[in-house]
Amino acid sequence: MSAEYATPVSKEGLEATGSAITSASAASRGSRPGGTAGRRAGIILLGLIVPALILLAWHLSTASGFFRPSQLPSPASVLAAAVDLIERGQLATHILISTQRVILGFLIGSLLGVLAGALLGLSRLADVLLTPTVGALRAVPSLAWVPLLVLWIGINEDSKVTLITIGAFFPVFTTLYLGLRHVDRNLVEAARAFGVNGVRLLTTVQLPAVVPALFSGLRLALAQSWLFLVAAELIASSMGLGFLLTDSQQTGRVDRIILAIILLAVIGKITDALLGIAERWAVRRWA
Repeated sequence: MSAEYATPVSKEGLEATGSAITSASAASRGSRPGGTAGRRAGIILLGLIVPALILLAWHLSTASGFFRPSQLPSPASVLAAAVDLIERGQLATHILISTQRVILGFLIGSLLGVLAGALLGLSRLADVLLTPTVGALRAVPSLAWVPLLVLWIGINEDSKVTLITIGAFFPVFTTLYLGLRHVDRNLVEAARAFGVNGVRLLTTVQLPAVVPALFSGLRLALAQSWLFLVAAELIASSMGLGFLLTDSQQTGRVDRIILAIILLAVIGKITDALLGIAERWAVRRWA
């Protein structure tokens, strides 16, 4: 374009344009939290539609007599069972004991899974030596460990936490091991070219590269921990949600069985949501 057709831009015009862009950007940033909060609230409400429909179908099926109370008690009966346990001071104890067992087993199993996954994922020799054995142990059903744990550890709290630890170990180990195996080798070689090796290479390059995979394993491990809880509380337990399930089965309290299942689902979802918050923070921070 020739010079006579170029539109002259003054210093004042540039400053005004820059000010407008800055104001628009600030306004956009200011509107994001509200927009994000609105979207999250909408997602939560959409997620509640199916549970509400299930609750409605449950109420209608019991009110119409389609299910007998001995088969499926009404929502009101389950709520009355919860109120009765609260008044007895038992429900909070069941929840707290089970949650404590899950958290302890999950933390120990996840830590061991990270250590083993890092070892086998980074060392070719350890991979060749240990991967077949770990893969075989992973195929052992959870209930198969119960008699051995009772024999070795006894029927105390340690055996229950150990069983949950076993359940939490393998998802974390597997996802971290596979994630480290698939880290971009060019990225690793570039880091080594700048003198980054050993533990520093693991913490600054390799682990940040597998943060999403690691948290996928952690969330699977948390779900496994709640699954293994019921098996763990079969080991001569006198409290806990797993005990509440088995005790209610023996006494024919179907309302308490349904209550225990609902509590396991709700608490499991809450703990998974908390881990999801940590995952989003970690991905923004390191990934």
